[in-house]
This record gives sequence, C-alpha cells and structure tokens, in this order.
Amino acid sequence: MTVTRLQIITRGLSNRCPNCGGRTLFQPGKIFTVNKRCATCDFTIERDNDEGFYLGSASLNYGMTIVLYLLPVMLLWFFDVMSGTTAAWLAGVGAIGFPILFYRSSRSWWLMNYYLVFPQHLPANGGKGRAEDRDA
Repeated sequence: MTVTRLQIITRGLSNRCPNCGGRTLFQPGKIFTVNKRCATCDFTIERDNDEGFYLGSASLNYGMTIVLYLLPVMLLWFFDVMSGTTAAWLAGVGAIGFPILFYRSSRSWWLMNYYLVFPQHLPANGGKGRAEDRDA
C-alpha cells in the first residue's frame, strides 16, 4: 500500500491518521489529548521526544489565529465598520476561543505538512515513521 501526497492532504484536512486514514488521532471525548499510537495501524502519532511536533502545531495555530481571525477584526476596525471597543472585545474573545477551536486541526495539519515533505517516512510507504526508529 502506497500513500500518495493527495491522500496525505485529505487525511490531514479531515483529522485522520496519515498512515492508514483511521479516525484515531485524538482520544474519544477528550478535546486536547492526542493518541500516542493509531489504534488501527499502530502508527506512532504522538512523539514524546520531538518537541518540534508540538511547537510546530502551536506555531501553526498561532499564525492561523492571526490571519483568519485577528487580521479581519483589525481591518474591520480600521475601516470603521465597528467601534474600537467592539473590535477589542472580539479580538480578546477570539484570541482565546479560536486557538481552542482550531487545536485539533493544527495538530493534524502539522502532521500532514511533515508527511507531505517526507512521505517515505510513513510505514505504509516502507518507512519506520521516526528518526530514532530508523537509526536503531
């Protein structure tokens, strides 16, 4: 089974396992808890020793909050569509709420971006998934 880049994109946008496409990225009923491994294919999802995977998804979440939420609010205020007080309230609430709502997508999208660049690291494509595992 070979996972194509199109499949990686589709799986990343729908919060699925990049290796098998199973809906196992997050623990059921827990919004912020990523599974350590995929229940379907045993693929390592949560990498305890790779801070870049958490930091990368947090940076992606921060950037998307600015671009998709705070920038439009700022532009609406700048062009006098809304008052400064309304814009400040919306920005404050959105700066907290949007990252919470976007958390799952940012984690999935960060995995998607990694495997778009390195599709050969997916076990389905013959890789072992992690640098530590490949060196062993």
